[in-house]
Amino acid sequence: MDENGVTCLKKQFYTLIKKRKMHINNKALIGLFPIMLISCVSNKKFKSLQSKYDSLNKSYSSLQNDLKDCQDKKSACDQSLTQKTKNDQEQIDALKKQIAFLKANNTQALQQLEDMSVISKTQAQSIRQSLENLGAKDAYIRDLQSEMAHKDSLNAALASNLKGAIGDLNDKDIDVKVDKGVVYVDISDKLLFKSGSYTVTEKAKKVLGKVARVLKAQPDIEFMVEGHTDHVPYHQGVLLDNWDLSVKRATSVIRILQYKYGLQPSHMAAGGRSEYVPVESNETASGRAANRRTRIIILPQLDQFFKLLEKK
Repeated sequence: MDENGVTCLKKQFYTLIKKRKMHINNKALIGLFPIMLISCVSNKKFKSLQSKYDSLNKSYSSLQNDLKDCQDKKSACDQSLTQKTKNDQEQIDALKKQIAFLKANNTQALQQLEDMSVISKTQAQSIRQSLENLGAKDAYIRDLQSEMAHKDSLNAALASNLKGAIGDLNDKDIDVKVDKGVVYVDISDKLLFKSGSYTVTEKAKKVLGKVARVLKAQPDIEFMVEGHTDHVPYHQGVLLDNWDLSVKRATSVIRILQYKYGLQPSHMAAGGRSEYVPVESNETASGRAANRRTRIIILPQLDQFFKLLEKK
């Protein structure tokens, strides 16, 4: 824009102010500016100024938004600070209550100590005897816990020896585990017997021989052989039901361990549980197969435990 154009703009601007005789704010002046440019500047310069105006207007809007965001954040900070101050005051009040409570307890404890200072010699002797009894009971409990821990370690070692002796048999056919301090050896009927039979197979006799060698190395061990069936009804010959079948299978295993491998019969017991202690659902073929099993249970030596109690 040349000097004449500027002069022209100034003249029109002041003339308009005089005619209107009113106050015009900055935003209104900016709005009138493009109108004055139309008559005094070229179209190209007008577009350039219009572009600058739009850019400034856009920046102004952006700054307005930034200002609003800052105001909103300030309001949120003020609210958070107010809430934190309130929470801190509540914590201070709670701590004051705790201090007051502890002071009251200390006072009561001191009063009790003062009262105890005037007890008789007989009462003091009674208290001393009670404390000694408590100490003896604590020692007794520790001894029992030590014996139980020792028994658990022996059972764990026995289970480990059984697993090592059995070797790499399929876990579905034989399983050795320790549960609540008792060692269990579960052998599937698929390995021990043919379907509907209680005659021990030759393959099963070899497995029982491995188990027998471990049990024989522990002459004080007593165990029970339990027979289990599924819920399918059974009747054959003199065997009336699953009760008879489960007992017959248990006694078949007992005889092998006694007559073939020389385990003491006085340390063995046979029992049948029929279908009434399933480990899986009898509604599926795999579940029924899991339930048809023979279990060897290493019995806990309760007599030794009772002797320990009597000794104490």
